[in-house]
Amino acid sequence: MEDMTSKDVQAPYTEHLLHYYDGSSRRVLVKDEEVPFPEGKLIVSRTDLQGVITHCNRAFVEMSGYTEMELIGKPHYILRHPDMPKAAFKDAWETVARGEKWHGYVKNLRKDGRYYWVYATIILNIRDGKAISCTSVRRKPSRAQVKACTALYARMKQEEE
Repeated sequence: MEDMTSKDVQAPYTEHLLHYYDGSSRRVLVKDEEVPFPEGKLIVSRTDLQGVITHCNRAFVEMSGYTEMELIGKPHYILRHPDMPKAAFKDAWETVARGEKWHGYVKNLRKDGRYYWVYATIILNIRDGKAISCTSVRRKPSRAQVKACTALYARMKQEEE
């Protein structure tokens, strides 16, 4: 996956090198600017079992800042914000792999370096008794929970180092 560049992200920004579970890494540029979740919208995406995006709705495209063509075929971690602890995603994947529904608050990174918070629900899609994909539906998060998660995730990130 390509590094983010100053063509997409206007200064000021901070630069981070993210390392992903599949061994890849990516340079991301982060602005400390939140984009509010739109009222009355749901962000929906589907991935294959490896986390590669196979479907996304218009709200996902709009909030992410990417085009649909830039999202389809990319790992969902294209949206990973460096403030998110690895343990949150580990828990999500392990929960879904057991066939259970996962709920949680996620801080996502947009193509332009800004961020947005979501309350996500992820489910495993089963057909004929076989897992075939995952669907994630994101809705507007509670501001109180975002505040609590911001502090919790900061502590969890410190423990990772």
